[in-house]
Amino acid sequence: MPPSLSYDFLDACRRGDLQQVKEMFAADNSLINAQDAKGFTPLIIAVYNNQPEVTDFLIMHGARTDNQDASGNTALMGAAFKGYKTLVEKLLQAGADVNQRNYQGANALTFAATFGQMEIAELLLQKGADMFAQDVRGKSPIDHAVIQENEPMVLLLEQYARNR
Repeated sequence: MPPSLSYDFLDACRRGDLQQVKEMFAADNSLINAQDAKGFTPLIIAVYNNQPEVTDFLIMHGARTDNQDASGNTALMGAAFKGYKTLVEKLLQAGADVNQRNYQGANALTFAATFGQMEIAELLLQKGADMFAQDVRGKSPIDHAVIQENEPMVLLLEQYARNR
């Protein structure tokens, strides 16, 4: 595919231009999992920019939920970081791996714990997120919550730890 076509498709996903996404996909369905130089896929771009309709379209047409960007981050990690609960739900329903890690060893729960995303942390925990997964610095999601001095998050994680 020509680089400009891939760029235009990613840009349409970023902007949430569902009509252009549909038209470009119809012309070249290989765009669905295209990656730019930073490893960003249409799904990662759509999720990071909070575009639920485009996200639905991409998932329905075969976008891989566990593709990673150049840092190893997935769409689920981006949604957890940004606090997009609806998109987290969509990705989990589509089969995103709740325990996939980026190249620093962080999973989506690490992002939710670090950035204080309580509802998302609970969703991830309900889906079996590993609260003991350690990143490359040896820190687990609960360690990140402690570092951020987020007492409610610490309590949530401790509660799940006791109940497992």
